[in-house]
Amino acid sequence: MSVEEHTRSAVLFDFGGVLTTSVTDAFEDLGRELGAEPGQLLRLLSRDEESSALLVAHEEGRIGQRAFEEGYAARLRAHGVTVTGPGLLARLQSRMRPDPDTLALVARIRADGHRVGLLSNSLGDDCYAGFDLPALFDAVTVSGEIGVRKPSRRAYATACARLGVPPEETVMVDDLQQNLTAAARIGIAGVLHRDAAGTASALARLLRPAGAR
Repeated sequence: MSVEEHTRSAVLFDFGGVLTTSVTDAFEDLGRELGAEPGQLLRLLSRDEESSALLVAHEEGRIGQRAFEEGYAARLRAHGVTVTGPGLLARLQSRMRPDPDTLALVARIRADGHRVGLLSNSLGDDCYAGFDLPALFDAVTVSGEIGVRKPSRRAYATACARLGVPPEETVMVDDLQQNLTAAARIGIAGVLHRDAAGTASALARLLRPAGAR
């Protein structure tokens, strides 16, 4: 049976690129400012072994922001991009703004009686600044605090446990398909987020009506 073949009672939301404007666009804009090639900043994080290891270590809470910034800046310099580490993530995060439509969607789903949680891979010490996460969600799960990141099955299982809902009762909203593919492995249905309207439409099909069992 497909993970989408029955309705659900809870939703896990990603943070960057879901509650905020596009992470990819933020990286691209910063790359242009730094004089990098199109796609170079993100490409390095996914294809350069040392950069990828730094990102994983940071998202899992094994190294802090400063160590990540210094290491990532060194790898960028090794690939021809002139940049210093301090403040690098702040420059990135300043390009990511809250998405009021998705935030309103979260509030509406919660008001309808569904459990809502956050499952986010952390990036930087202040990436959630300006968001009252405990007020927005019934449960908050951040990779750097639990020591494991998406797409690990344990990250999804931990988020569901904190939310008090089994995976088969849960929908994950994320802007990266690989994270949804991983979530499906433990029975979580997925919505690939592109905008609030599209996500709202998908959730309307996947969630039980308010009050239904």
